[in-house]
Amino acid sequence: MLTAALSGYVTLSIASTTIPTHLQTGWNAISESHLKSEVTYLASNKLQGRLSMDAGDDKSVQWLVKQFADIGLKPASGHYYLQTVKLIQYIPDQENSYVMLNGGKNNRWKTPDVFTEFNRDINVDGEVVFAGYGITAPELNYDDYANVDVKGKIVLIFEHEPQERNANAIFNGTANTIYATTRVKALNAQQHGAIAVLIAPEPNRKHPSNQERYSHIGGSTARKIPVPSQVLYQDELKIPVAVLSDKVANDITKDKISLSQLQTAIDNDLKPQSQILPNTIITIHDENTSRKVGVSYNVAGLLEGSDPTLKSETIIVSAHHDHDGMSGKEIWHGADDNASGTAGVVELARAMAANGQSPSGQKPKRSILFVVFASEERGLLGAFYMTKHPLRPLDTTRAMINFDMIGRNESPTPQTDGLINIPSNTSNRLNLIGGRYSPDYLQTVTKANDYVGLTLDDRFDNESALNVFFRSDQFPFVLHNIPAFWWFTGFHPDYHHTTDTADKINYEKMKNILRLAYMSAYQFADEQTPPAFVKNPGLN
Repeated sequence: MLTAALSGYVTLSIASTTIPTHLQTGWNAISESHLKSEVTYLASNKLQGRLSMDAGDDKSVQWLVKQFADIGLKPASGHYYLQTVKLIQYIPDQENSYVMLNGGKNNRWKTPDVFTEFNRDINVDGEVVFAGYGITAPELNYDDYANVDVKGKIVLIFEHEPQERNANAIFNGTANTIYATTRVKALNAQQHGAIAVLIAPEPNRKHPSNQERYSHIGGSTARKIPVPSQVLYQDELKIPVAVLSDKVANDITKDKISLSQLQTAIDNDLKPQSQILPNTIITIHDENTSRKVGVSYNVAGLLEGSDPTLKSETIIVSAHHDHDGMSGKEIWHGADDNASGTAGVVELARAMAANGQSPSGQKPKRSILFVVFASEERGLLGAFYMTKHPLRPLDTTRAMINFDMIGRNESPTPQTDGLINIPSNTSNRLNLIGGRYSPDYLQTVTKANDYVGLTLDDRFDNESALNVFFRSDQFPFVLHNIPAFWWFTGFHPDYHHTTDTADKINYEKMKNILRLAYMSAYQFADEQTPPAFVKNPGLN
């Protein structure tokens, strides 16, 4: 298994710097008792696990609106703090959905051999073209579609990226780039004219496939009543994606191409190996047992900046309010994921507003947009929607602090076993994800940590097996060249289980993380030169 090296940006056990007088009011306002009360409510039975589009999550939205109003934030959307996110919710019919080769019943595969779903019933047939990793990256002089025509065809592509075990690889060394995610690959295939995508595990990999990794999570995958799937209404991705097991990928390609040899060839010299698969017609057939259109909401409030010029620029502080709901009488409480982050946004908004109202305090110079996104668990949908319909211009957004799971001590889980080292004591440790895309941002947070004394950790910026880089709401903003970090205390055995409850949160640690975010947000808001974004960290 691929194991990322244990590292850390800085290790401190105590704060070493006195809080400036003009920031003390907000610093002191960050309260463990507030955090405990807020997380306990959000993760309570009353909210029923906060499943997107369900009544329990609607209660969290209503609660957020009240908090933002009481704090005195301005509505950011013009609609009383709410940005409507229109969604399609559907439940795949796994028994009647399949991938089939050359019309043969003996070559028809269903879940768990393939994972295939689409937001409407479809039947797609097409010739198959192998298209490497499915990546077009002109700035890296790499294009799997350079010498092949896939218009009207189905493309077969690998997960992940080339050379991911090479620390000097142009694709960000051993870490992920934006090109590794399924959505980016599928949109690229669609742009090249493909009618569907088949995603195969890398045959030469030294880590679990994405399908295998997901099965190790356990709690949400084994529930009696599956979590409904959702997509954005009128989503820009119009073609289906089917994820294959090793067995199915090999059955489709046997006697035609060697996936292992092709991966080796691409990884050796980064030259395309794309080619049509002879005598190969694939059918992707998807059915759903239910489908409905509904809405959820991004909740957004604005703390307007004090500087006449800089207030037009924005710092985003974010989280997501949804989780995985119920299955029968079982509740997925989601205390850490992500009642902790939701409470964190509210507490930070309260602290910064209080500081600006204090006689000894001051408001931030740039404006702060506090936003709690809808439907993160279903695919970062609220965040993707906001990047397409921004409440403030993205090109004047200078930094993003995204809280997702900031309440626990990291500990081993089946998902992470053998893939990443976990320190023996994580009670003071915060993972920062995104450092390679903005060293300036990292430098600001590291300096602010002199006031707090957390252990800041970069392990998840040095590995690609867990796909952490694109698993939270900062990622859609990274796609728009915004310095955006995921603040994350790590996985634990209760992740996506019913046992993720409020009594297990480390509230002292949460308070310290929010104090670090408070000092960092003020620095982002006030510094003359905001953090720069590095578009291709693997080239630097």
